[in-house]
Amino acid sequence: MKTLSENTCFGGVQGVYSHASDACSCDMTFGLFLPEEARDGPVPLLWYLSGLTCTHENAMTKAGAQMWAAEQGIGLVFPDTSPRGEDVADDEAYDLGKGAGFYVNATETPWAPHFRMWDYVAEELPALLAEHFAIDPERQSITGHSMGGHGALTLAMNLPGRYRSVSAFAPISNPTGSDWGRKQLTAYLGSDESTWARHDASLVMKDKGFDGPVLVDTGTKDQFIDLLKPEALAAAVAERRQQATLRLQPGYDHSYFFVSTFMEDHVTFHANALWA
Repeated sequence: MKTLSENTCFGGVQGVYSHASDACSCDMTFGLFLPEEARDGPVPLLWYLSGLTCTHENAMTKAGAQMWAAEQGIGLVFPDTSPRGEDVADDEAYDLGKGAGFYVNATETPWAPHFRMWDYVAEELPALLAEHFAIDPERQSITGHSMGGHGALTLAMNLPGRYRSVSAFAPISNPTGSDWGRKQLTAYLGSDESTWARHDASLVMKDKGFDGPVLVDTGTKDQFIDLLKPEALAAAVAERRQQATLRLQPGYDHSYFFVSTFMEDHVTFHANALWA
């Protein structure tokens, strides 16, 4: 593992690191914020999964999360959204290929050799963090934006006991029923739609739900709201009678202005679960 940068931030350290990934068969980069409490021992960890076109850097520099994490004494990890490198398959469209890993393990050509973001986020990166940094693997929560909100919800529900809480900002809630999903799931997983279900938050909510608190925010002026389908997730939550807070925020769009506005709410929400 290589240290690319480390900066003092709200009394803690915001680092950027790279490492050779076995899961993705390429070098991967991630950001990690550790509050000053990490100097004295392991701290709880909140995962932030970013959306389409993003790298580890977008949320790290735009979301304003470090201030609230420092206040609560929790760490933040910002993984990349896809594998990178000259030999990694890509597509001309912004919503497929590099920057658009969709947090799945691809099984189809040409994506299968590198696009194993599920294994990377669920297995490889957590093990690396536990080995090298002062984080408590028993106290983890997860959040994300857009494609990352999709990843946060599906990972949380498919890995019972892993995360104490889950939240999302404008998640892609029903990808099997949306152009932000059907295209990518077909490309990465093939045409057998039975393999898609575990990567659809609305379907997994109906099937499994989440044993813990759930918070989801979506802006009413989100320019992609018809692709996000928050109503599908709301229907699934109601059908399952899942403990959840689903909020439509008047006037907000899909941008990091929206994310940063409600970041304090989300970090506090997770801190309450992580320190319980």
